[in-house]
Amino acid sequence: MTTRRTSSPSSNHPASHPASPGAASSCLAEPAKRARCPACLRAVSSCICRWIAPVSHAVEVLILQHPLEVHNAKGSARLLHLSLPNSRMLTGEQFAPETFAELLADKYNVLLYPDTPGDRSLGIAPPPALDPASLLDLARVRLVVLDATWRKSRKMLYLNPPLQQLPRLPLRDTPASHYLIRKAHAPDQLSTLEATCYALMQLEQDAARFVPLIAAFDGFVAQQLSYVMPHGEKA
Repeated sequence: MTTRRTSSPSSNHPASHPASPGAASSCLAEPAKRARCPACLRAVSSCICRWIAPVSHAVEVLILQHPLEVHNAKGSARLLHLSLPNSRMLTGEQFAPETFAELLADKYNVLLYPDTPGDRSLGIAPPPALDPASLLDLARVRLVVLDATWRKSRKMLYLNPPLQQLPRLPLRDTPASHYLIRKAHAPDQLSTLEATCYALMQLEQDAARFVPLIAAFDGFVAQQLSYVMPHGEKA
């Protein structure tokens, strides 16, 4: 699958396609497209840029986002990416081997994903053991994060053998999720932003540094909840 960088503004932004005079009548007949923020890619009326909370971090973060999450209003990965200066975000379900060769080069890569013995039935081999010694030099560590529903993340893992070959980072003693806008299938399931923050806290042994981003996430969640209408419809 061809991948695209989600950090670039969309070429479909209304300002990039001025209408010709001959198209005026058809434009009047069609609803105007909502302007989108070029940073968070959301409608300007629901922009989340005020919740961006830049945090310095030594561990590089690679976010692989499933295509269905790109315009999901409940998704937290975009806010995470905009708040982590040392992060990279790409969209796709299946990536070419040469893409992974470039993405995973030169660092010790760790997949933020629980061990799932049930996947052995899919032909997925057990992941290699995490090497604690390789985590000592944080500048040489890259955390790989899958931004997808649980079912879609398993499919991404299945379709991309290089991901299967990465050691996995298990999260320890995480608090309850603040992700009130999305239904979790298990009590310990977290949003992409929360899971990544707790992983960085664990790797860098500095929980306090990432607390402002968790607090900003609470503001983002409150904003999304404010759009819920009395009958459960979105504004």
